[in-house]
Amino acid sequence: MIRPFREDDFEVVTALWFKAMYAAMPKMMKRMGFELEGAREYFRNAVIPEDQLWVYELDQTPVAFLGIHDDFIDRLYVDPNFHRRGIGQALLDHARTLSPKHLWLYTHVANKMARAFYEKNGFIAEKFGVSPAPESEPDVEYHWRSHSS
Repeated sequence: MIRPFREDDFEVVTALWFKAMYAAMPKMMKRMGFELEGAREYFRNAVIPEDQLWVYELDQTPVAFLGIHDDFIDRLYVDPNFHRRGIGQALLDHARTLSPKHLWLYTHVANKMARAFYEKNGFIAEKFGVSPAPESEPDVEYHWRSHSS
């Protein structure tokens, strides 16, 4: 079930976000020295105020989330224990209901899982660059546009 984020989701969602980032990009996460406490602080101070947040829950427990701002997908993460079950697809489909004509996002070049997922779903890599500090990692800007008129 997809539902809006609630304050009582905070600990579970930040922990699954951190775990998913480590699964996708372990070398960068270790090199940057990212820790769960820093992820909590960033989520509270940057993600919650900026994004409309949606949670995918199974058995009343969040297992994935989507952070979207207008047509920009800021975050879409699935707990690695729940990969390959259609959960990310369901959240992406939900994002398309919120912004049916266009969606765009950034992901790290090193995040091969995310890149394969978005490309499979019709997103086109339109620009390559470098993410802002402190990461300063190669990234890619993806866009999806509806083909219906």
